[in-house]
Amino acid sequence: MIKVIRGNPTPEELAAALAVVQARAAATAAASSDTQDLPEQWSDPGRIARHDRPRPGPRAWARTYWPV
Repeated sequence: MIKVIRGNPTPEELAAALAVVQARAAATAAASSDTQDLPEQWSDPGRIARHDRPRPGPRAWARTYWPV
């Protein structure tokens, strides 16, 4: 629903504004159907834990600060 807050638009101006809003909504709907919900996948915390991280070797604690 569109509500005019200020002014007194003509029917042609109102129709033009409505056409822009409808075109924008159609473009957004078409773009979202093309993608595979990337924002939801991007923010998924399980995405970080899917890969094994390298584990330190047996003497890694000795090499963390002091050069050998």
